[in-house]
Amino acid sequence: MNRNTCLFGALFLTAITALLGKEAGRFEENRRISVPEARQGVAADADFLYVISNHAISKIRKANGERVSAWECPEGEPLIHLNAGIVIGDRLYCAHSNYPGVPHLSSIEIWDTKTLHHVSSRSLGRTDGSLTWLDRRHGRWIACFVHYAKRGGEPGRGPEWTRLVEYDDEWREIGGWGLPPDLVAQLGKNGYSLSGGAVGPDGRLYVTGHDEPELHVLVFPEAGASLKWVSTLPIPAEGQAFGWDPVEPWGIHFILKRTREVISGRVIIPDVTIRQ
Repeated sequence: MNRNTCLFGALFLTAITALLGKEAGRFEENRRISVPEARQGVAADADFLYVISNHAISKIRKANGERVSAWECPEGEPLIHLNAGIVIGDRLYCAHSNYPGVPHLSSIEIWDTKTLHHVSSRSLGRTDGSLTWLDRRHGRWIACFVHYAKRGGEPGRGPEWTRLVEYDDEWREIGGWGLPPDLVAQLGKNGYSLSGGAVGPDGRLYVTGHDEPELHVLVFPEAGASLKWVSTLPIPAEGQAFGWDPVEPWGIHFILKRTREVISGRVIIPDVTIRQ
């Protein structure tokens, strides 16, 4: 092998490494808070975190970790399995399902963020998949309905049947997307699917699995019906739902279910220009 060939190989490897580094980005942690309800997900507004368990929510002051208020009901009376949440205005919207029950039943449950009183519910009834998270995009709702290959799954349907549905403000279905097959294959190794998801500051869709320490980056297709998987960032959380911070640029909050902690920090992706 001559000197020019070696030099070309080195330059090529450097270029590929730089490209992959730009694609992947990283998570920079800055704080952990112990919260007993850190089992399913976390949402945030300007001053507070809303930490979500199966049928309980705790309101935590971001500045010092103080518990301000809490809400709880007995299991199944009336709620069974809360998942991800999102704050819009003075309302906390949470995905809810009858997991591990089948057939799948789903609803959107709503709390007043000031009082943490449960104020409304939107039943979706029998659903194709179990609702795990929801968000807003281009003035519409997007909601993820997952299928499992194990407990809580319906016969004959596994993670490949997971779907992302678009709704108008009257909760009428107006569109949707499937997951990239390569991402489904990776997530489906343990029989689970997407536990968390939210549109990032760059317009791309960021998603988490059930128990993998990874934040996956997806883009909505220009044509066709399947999302595209473009990169993955390592994170200290083990799946479950997360929430973007509305005031801290690229700020994000995860939970670590195993230790009942909220992990806060920011995502760093150099030179991101995609916006949809």
